[in-house]
Amino acid sequence: METQIKEIAERVRGLREMLNITEEEMAQVTGVEVADYKAYENGENDFPFTFLLKCAERFGIDIVEIMTGENPRLSFYTITRRGTGLPIERRKGLEYQHLAPLIKNKLAEPFLVKAPYSEEEQTKPIKYSTHEGQELDYILKGSLRVDLEGHIETLVEGDSLYYDSGYRHGMIATGGSECEFLAIVIKKPENKKHS
Repeated sequence: METQIKEIAERVRGLREMLNITEEEMAQVTGVEVADYKAYENGENDFPFTFLLKCAERFGIDIVEIMTGENPRLSFYTITRRGTGLPIERRKGLEYQHLAPLIKNKLAEPFLVKAPYSEEEQTKPIKYSTHEGQELDYILKGSLRVDLEGHIETLVEGDSLYYDSGYRHGMIATGGSECEFLAIVIKKPENKKHS
């Protein structure tokens, strides 16, 4: 895992430098302090998923390029067999599998997410994240407590939640067992200039 963190850090730094973007701008884009951004770029800390998503958006590339160094190349369709998604363990505890890493020009990023149950998390404030666009979460197994800017919802198997992910949101497994859900992160459309 430490090797993977260093490789991702090198790709983030390399892309930032190629695009002549300052560390200060990237810290602002990712919503972290400059010192924290530098620590990420030096491979000193593991990356939150939202941080990588915001980097990819600013660089104008697919998040898979940051994760793997490979450029998605398929344009028609892809099949991801059970258990074979691109693994991303980005937020402490949450385990993501990207379900379409090889498709280029995606309008959405589909993930299978596993959130382990933690008794300790049940009484602590849920950590927030934000990213541009919208998100659909569909519960496959277990239950999930979601905090949307102070609005607390509990979702169970078969429930879904669609929201503007530019607002602060966070989630934890609840009910005493792991929660598995499908998360579809829908990118914010680019503003196209008309001539």
